[in-house]
Amino acid sequence: MLDCQKSAFDLGDEVTYLNCAYLGPLSKRVQAAGREGLALKVQPWHVSTAHFFEPCARLRATFARLIGARHADDVAILPSVSYGLANAAANIPALPGKKRVVMLHEQFPSNYYCWARLARYRQWELVQVAPPRGAASVTQAWNEALLDAIDERTAVVAMSPAHWATGTAFDLKAVSEKVHRHGTIWVLDATQYLGAHPFDVETLAPDAVVAAGYKFLLGPYGMALGWYGERFHEGMPIEENWANRKNSDDFARLVDYQPEYRPRAQRFNVGEQSNFIAIPMMQAALEQVLEWGPERIQDYCRRLVAPWLDRLRAIGIGVEPAVWHLFGLHLPKGVDPEQLKERLAGQRISVSVRGASVRVAPHVYNTAQDMEHLVEVLQASLRATAPARD
Repeated sequence: MLDCQKSAFDLGDEVTYLNCAYLGPLSKRVQAAGREGLALKVQPWHVSTAHFFEPCARLRATFARLIGARHADDVAILPSVSYGLANAAANIPALPGKKRVVMLHEQFPSNYYCWARLARYRQWELVQVAPPRGAASVTQAWNEALLDAIDERTAVVAMSPAHWATGTAFDLKAVSEKVHRHGTIWVLDATQYLGAHPFDVETLAPDAVVAAGYKFLLGPYGMALGWYGERFHEGMPIEENWANRKNSDDFARLVDYQPEYRPRAQRFNVGEQSNFIAIPMMQAALEQVLEWGPERIQDYCRRLVAPWLDRLRAIGIGVEPAVWHLFGLHLPKGVDPEQLKERLAGQRISVSVRGASVRVAPHVYNTAQDMEHLVEVLQASLRATAPARD
């Protein structure tokens, strides 16, 4: 079992940070990698041709290891999830008889706009699957509704493994079976999942997976990574940059223009992928996540959160963790989530309000004392904000 890793971060005891789904903190190890990269750029005569390509190749291989991918060349270095999704959306072929895009209700905007535009352009139907109201289990009911929406008319399923606002988790194995049965293209935004939960791309076989680096991957802002399957290996990238072409590591022959891209998903790498500061930071972050292990991180969060569920429910808060690193607190009727967030912030507790729920996102730096502090302040705040009764 994994012990608390708070000492790996610069997190003081004065703040209860339960908000990794908002921004993951940079560990001391990642900070050190950034300083080394900064020092390299300060004296650029030390930057060689190898610095443009070798750290990128190492990062792609490390991300491939994290997600269980066989080929590092299937990984692309991206600046954002929206960029990675745009590359996927731009390369969706016309599929005979398929004119529907299926997604989750109120999923993150970056995983909505590109598909909404594709649907408008193709004159396809955009289906947003909402959780059925009044269900005893939101997780079960929402999963059933999602599976029911995927049929022979579905061209694309664009979704996340766990809903960004509530943490509701989806049965990826069942979705995988359904999309493959119907020949549907399956694209995942795994930002709120990768790094904190086990994931195996070879077993699930989606067509593309993208994730931001600055949340549960614990890397810098402005970095993302994507995996693209065989459907996209001959695709057209949304930008043309020199480093994505064959033989681009031969600086003496760059104007011998190449018609061929680098193999497989490397065509989707962002321009200026060789960020001398962010790449080493992202590398250090992924190495740290792999050393801890997503399975052990998930288990740590479970052991941290599970003992407090009954007490949360006893004070009137609905909670149904489907994953342990990200879950929503559904407040009693009449309680304003924004006001509650302000009360929590006044007690130096950092969480997020997403829609009508308070989103809690712990990690390996959190302690049992953090959870106790959260529950005690919630209990006191709900008493203070309870609507008056006749």
